[in-house]
This record gives sequence, structure tokens and C-alpha cells, in this order.
Amino acid sequence: MSAETAPSTSPFLEGLMAPIAEEWNDAELAIDGQLPRNLNGMFTRNGPNPQFPPRGAYHPFDGDGMVHAVYLDGGRARYRNRWIESKGLLAERKRGRACYGSVSEFSSTPKDVVDEAGFMKNNANTHFVRHAGRYLALMEAGKPTELDRELATLGEYDFAGKLQGPMTAHPKIDPKTGELVFFGYSPVPPYLRYHVADKSGALIHTTEIELPVPVMMHDFAMTENYAIFLDAPGVFDIQAMLKGEPGIRWEPERGTRIGVLPRHGNGDAIRWFEIETRYVVHFFNAWEEGAQLTIYAPSFDSMPGGLQFDAPVQIEEPFPWRWQIDLESGTVTADAIDDRAGEFPRMNDSLAGRPNRYLYNTLARNWEFGFNFNGVIQYDLEEGRSEEFIYPDHVTVGEHVFAPDPDGTKENDGWLLTLAVDHETKHSELLVVDARDVPDGPIARVRIPHRVPLGFHANWLAD
Repeated sequence: MSAETAPSTSPFLEGLMAPIAEEWNDAELAIDGQLPRNLNGMFTRNGPNPQFPPRGAYHPFDGDGMVHAVYLDGGRARYRNRWIESKGLLAERKRGRACYGSVSEFSSTPKDVVDEAGFMKNNANTHFVRHAGRYLALMEAGKPTELDRELATLGEYDFAGKLQGPMTAHPKIDPKTGELVFFGYSPVPPYLRYHVADKSGALIHTTEIELPVPVMMHDFAMTENYAIFLDAPGVFDIQAMLKGEPGIRWEPERGTRIGVLPRHGNGDAIRWFEIETRYVVHFFNAWEEGAQLTIYAPSFDSMPGGLQFDAPVQIEEPFPWRWQIDLESGTVTADAIDDRAGEFPRMNDSLAGRPNRYLYNTLARNWEFGFNFNGVIQYDLEEGRSEEFIYPDHVTVGEHVFAPDPDGTKENDGWLLTLAVDHETKHSELLVVDARDVPDGPIARVRIPHRVPLGFHANWLAD
């Protein structure tokens, strides 16, 4: 299938972010270097790719989801990409044009489209995860969208009718219990719900958590026995949203706090700890040792200015921070662990919620909201040191996801995988970096014979 794309009307639709018009099936991709033969599975990257020219203002949050997948099998590779066929996109295809407005103009959708496909398009364009055999495309304002392994859309998934409200794009999978731990936030009451699904995918726990105002809460953290929430003052303004204005304000006078909830506890069991006013988009990891909780995340001085619609804007640089909470004394200590800004934090997910040694972050040429990432850094928390690799000037990379070596025995036995765009060839590559030797750079490059637009989150789903 292909679609016509109109001349760009937004900086977010130009250059490396410009949408593509084709769905590809590329077999037997060329490989430079040596692709590890035991690296078998599915690398995915989700992101916005509007099929129709937008009606007006456009932001990457608006774009139709498109999942890009590179399948690795015994040293061979193939590529496939597919639009996520939401009800809203199917309604637009019937009419041959965009029908939904942006996140600042969502109230302008025609009534016949609302009746057919809903008030808001669930574009599922942010992340892609697998749990209990289901492949789920996620965006934080709607329910998961289930796809099959070859990226065909199966439809929205609501946990057998038990899921109330939206689901975060950043659920956590407990590597020991197999549970899926997640939340959903909303600009209307209840502002925050928390959920646990067991390893079979059955939703076994839901509770509401009271917040004084509705806030944008993109991610959270998990330990073996707790769920951890950051209540930072990025506050929704419903009236502004209904007027077609950006509906989130930064209100630092409200302060920031960390909430700690027992993993299967009711919302009224949450404990709140006041901290310095900061904002977190994504977390590395968190764990508990006795009565002490340790949390790592890139941290901003204020909420990033990513909801500007006229052009990408300069945002505060996010530096990696550590918070330590003493649950007995109620005290919190916090400090930055590095002065190099980075985002898209990852780690070896087999240690999610447990003490771990290595953290991975993506470095950027600048901190304009434009995904201009150019490097990767590995932090060794045990030895207090770091190693990095900076890509050439003509290469822009994305999130680096950790793929464990099935024959490995150490935490960093594995590879970092990222999708890159070459500015000169206008083609993309899946780059493979040995996590045991990050400064050496890619050991293999899987060539994709066309460009993959810059996007959001990546994942590795091992066979």
C-alpha cells in the first residue's frame, strides 16, 4: 500500500522526520561486518508517520503509528514496516483525507468521524512491547493496539474488558514473575490508575491513585515490591485544550514528589516524598535494598518544551540523576551522576526492578526537540566510570536497546541495537554495538535500502 504525501507544512514533517509513503517487505538485507549468529529475534521501532497531510498544526505526537521491524535469524536479516491501522486511520482512508486535528485541536473532529471511530485517534505510535504472547503497540492516551508478529493490526486490546482508561506507553515486565506492571493517567478524573497483569496476561489488580491535579506522567519505575510514580507539575488545562491551545502548563510552585506504592497495594497505601522540583520523561531502573530505594533517570530542570507546534524548540538538557529514598526515616537524597546530557535510557531488562550495574543512554548533538541523537554511553555503576561512542556527523541514531547474548553470563554480555539514518545516502541501518566494548562502535550494520523516519521507542524481542 502507498499513500500520497503533500508538501510539508511543519518542520516536524521535513528532513529526517518526513513521513514515508510505502509499506516495504525487504528480504535478505545486506550486512556489513559480522552479525552475531545467536542474535535471533525481532528489533522494532515505533514512531509517527502520518498517512495524510495534516489539517493544520502538526506535532510528532499526532502522527499515525508505523512500526518498523528488522528480523534477525542465524546471521540473516529482513525488514518490514506497517501502519498501525487504528479506527481513526481507517475512517480517514475511507474519506481520503485527514479528519483528526492535532493534540491542540482535537475538538475539531467532524461528528461523522467521531461517531464512526471515536473522539480521539488512538495512533499507538510510541512503543511496541510483547507480553503473554501478545504484541502491543502503545500510546499513553489510549488502550493498547494488538498486532501480530508480522505487524498486521488486530485491533484494540482491553484485557478482556477489564482495562479502564488508557495505558502508559512504558509498562514494565517483571523478569521474575512475568507480571506486566503499568498505569494510565488522564486529564479528567480519575487522574491516575495503576494496574498489574499476571504472566498469562490476565488483569489481576487495578486501583486509583489520588492526585490533586491532572499531570502528564509519561513513565514510572518498578522494584521487586513497589511501583514508583513521579508527580511533577506538568499540569493539564482542559479549558485550554477545548479552545485549541496547548493544554499543558509547567507550574513549578506545585513542587515535585515521588510516590511509592506496594506492587499489589491499593491507591490509599501510597507514600509521597517531596523532592526538588524536576521533571522525568523516562527512567533507567529502580530497585530496593532493605529499606532503601534507589532510582535512576535522566532529569530535566523543567518540563521539556515539546508541545510547541510552530517549530522544534530548545529544551533543558537532561542529566542522569540518582534518588535514594530511606523508607524508614522518610529522607530522600539526590544527585547528578554525570554532566553529559542524554535521554532514551535503557538497561538489561532481565534485571528490571533489581540492582543492576550497567545503564545505557543516548547522547545528542543538541537539545532542540528534533531527535538529533549522535552517540551512546554506558555507565558502570559498580566502578563509577563510563564509556561512550560518538557516531560520524552524517549519522543520526535512535534509542539503543539492549539485546542479551543467550550464551552470556554477565550483565553486559550482549549488544546494543539502534536504528540509524545516513544523511548522505538517505538510507537507514540497524547498527549492532557490542556492549562489552562500546567505544569500538558498531560491529555490524544491517542495510535498509530506504529511509526510516526518525521516531520514538525501540525494543528487542528475542526468539
